[in-house]
Amino acid sequence: MKVAVPSRNGEVDSHFGHCEYFTVFSFNEQRQISAEETLRPPAGCGCKSNIAESLAERGVRLMLAGNMGQGAVNKLAAAGISVIRGCSGPVRQAVEDYAAGKLTDAPVVCSDHGSCPGH
Repeated sequence: MKVAVPSRNGEVDSHFGHCEYFTVFSFNEQRQISAEETLRPPAGCGCKSNIAESLAERGVRLMLAGNMGQGAVNKLAAAGISVIRGCSGPVRQAVEDYAAGKLTDAPVVCSDHGSCPGH
């Protein structure tokens, strides 16, 4: 299984659509991190790009995120990627918390789209 996290400087980026990069973690059968890689998103707003499809093609099935609008959640779901919102702090800690069963979805909905009109 693979998990992606919108990232900026090693932290969970609070805005999925404008993250610096995605950190993608692979898990083994014991739910331990077995690999880590980064993926640069296309320029522009994430929910209007093909990032959901690109992540799904790489085997990502879960996104751990901070804020995310419903449009982005829907686009990820259509690509077969579930979302857990409300994450913050160091990326690796968020992923370890997920693996330990400590995370639940918090419907933190992004409402500031001044720099990304048309959401």
